Amino acid sequence: MGLNIPGIWRAALLAGALAGVLSAAPQLRLATTTVGPVDVAQGANGPAQVVEAYNNGDGSLNLSVVSSAAWAAPSVGAARACSTQPGTCLPIQIALSTSSLARGMHTAIVTVRDPNAVDAPQTVTVTVQVGGGVPDRIQLYAPPNGSSDEARFSTNSMVSLSVSTQSGGQWLSVSLEGAGSFRFVMPWVVRAGHQPGMAEGTYNGSIAVSNSNFTADNKTVPVTLTVTSRPIATAAPERLRLRLAQNAPRQVANIVVGNRGLGSLSISGVTAATTSGGNWLSAERIAGYDIAQASITAGSLAAGVYQGAVTIATNAANGNLTVPVELEVVAPGEPWAYFQGAVNNATFEGGEAVAQGGLVALYGEQFASGGPATPSGLPLPTALGGVQVLLNDQPVPLFYTSYGQINFQVPYGAQPGMARVRVVRDGTRGNQISMEITPRAPRLLRLGIGDYGIVVNQDGTFPIRPTPGVPSRPAKEGEALVIYAIGLGPTSPAAGTGQAAPASPLAQVPDTIVLFGSSGITTGVSAAPLFAGLTPNFVGLYQINVVVPEDPPRGERVPIRIVSGGAPSNSVEIAIQ
Repeated sequence: MGLNIPGIWRAALLAGALAGVLSAAPQLRLATTTVGPVDVAQGANGPAQVVEAYNNGDGSLNLSVVSSAAWAAPSVGAARACSTQPGTCLPIQIALSTSSLARGMHTAIVTVRDPNAVDAPQTVTVTVQVGGGVPDRIQLYAPPNGSSDEARFSTNSMVSLSVSTQSGGQWLSVSLEGAGSFRFVMPWVVRAGHQPGMAEGTYNGSIAVSNSNFTADNKTVPVTLTVTSRPIATAAPERLRLRLAQNAPRQVANIVVGNRGLGSLSISGVTAATTSGGNWLSAERIAGYDIAQASITAGSLAAGVYQGAVTIATNAANGNLTVPVELEVVAPGEPWAYFQGAVNNATFEGGEAVAQGGLVALYGEQFASGGPATPSGLPLPTALGGVQVLLNDQPVPLFYTSYGQINFQVPYGAQPGMARVRVVRDGTRGNQISMEITPRAPRLLRLGIGDYGIVVNQDGTFPIRPTPGVPSRPAKEGEALVIYAIGLGPTSPAAGTGQAAPASPLAQVPDTIVLFGSSGITTGVSAAPLFAGLTPNFVGLYQINVVVPEDPPRGERVPIRIVSGGAPSNSVEIAIQ
């Protein structure tokens, strides 16, 4: 029933917590955590913004606010009736003193604190677009195979748009993406696509913007589309932002370089530069991979915000990639677990309930004073690297601790319902956040290639489309598969929290089915598993052994999911021949 999972997947399975009912305490909620982008004329101050805070618990809130940038000045007003819901709210007023800001986009982080409230602190991201949100020009790239490229911008009101092309046919379009968001922010997407018969070369078009309430946005934007058979480089993420305490451990962030064009992409160099703060940023390419790794060291920098960038030199048609890096340095303080920062260790979706016995990734900052730490063996410890996680004031087993992430296991005996999570670092207690616990919340693990899951054929290969460097082949009707998951809850016989699952007798989960081809409009083809339960010798890792049923859906991207105890899982994909 067991399978020897490669070490790379073991690292993906790190995670924990206890449960109970929140004690009487205020609980912070914000009506929104995003302001803007707000269009501001260059040389002028922006309009004041308001974010409403309210209490979702007992007692009363006692808020304080601070901003990462002087141009966004927050203050807390007197309690008043909420504008979007019943009850009383505290208005957080944000003055935008933007007259000295240069043209372009600027972002500030407003932190809302209450030392006695659950789910505090929280942050509000404030963005202004000095000079307006409509760009001066747009450059897009596409290979000559029917593909397209996109660019995005926003306006603060509905506008009239007129699109034209000077050559190559009707390859350019612009449309509203969604229905808008905070304070009537209208998000627009520009698409340029290769059309049949278009030869390689550069094509010109334009977008005329009119009837905007913001005068500077009324203009004509030149758009170029370069159709090329050369590589087209992409970077993920496109920008980095970190917040570190003074003298925090060095942090690294990976930038994955991709090629959405043709030909072979090559990287000839990776460099880093800063415009303030000295040499806090460095970067290098990870040998053998198209990945640039940025290293950020706060050291003794004064509290403040610092700017830099990582440049990746390529042979792509769109030239070198530049990834902006912003570092906010803060004074050392207590551990800070982010609001909705306790998530299942498979899909990492904030706000979802986690299962009894489930694996949890907890995100925040200043969790550990040293480098990353992992246990030396099983059972899992409840203290690791000077760090503890308390679930309703009880320590839980730990897989991994670091400055910004902790992985732990929820005890199988945790009480379902809302629970409190707190980090303790070297005896210093951090804030409390809430987390919901449920008996079962099955989540299928992802392989990291598209939407494929961690599913294994009976010969040890992965049932995905043939992929270089990965042992892979499609599954076949009548063959056995092993599907890996977390969050299936308590077993029979019962497993021990933080302990390796037994090999005999196997710890099984009843009432589980597998659905092949399941989607939003069909349940697919169901199959009863040969086994569903904990993988022997692992903590909190489940496997579902099942035979591909007769006449299954076929293709390179067949969705599958499970239902366990009436609780549905997420979907992942496999290939079936």
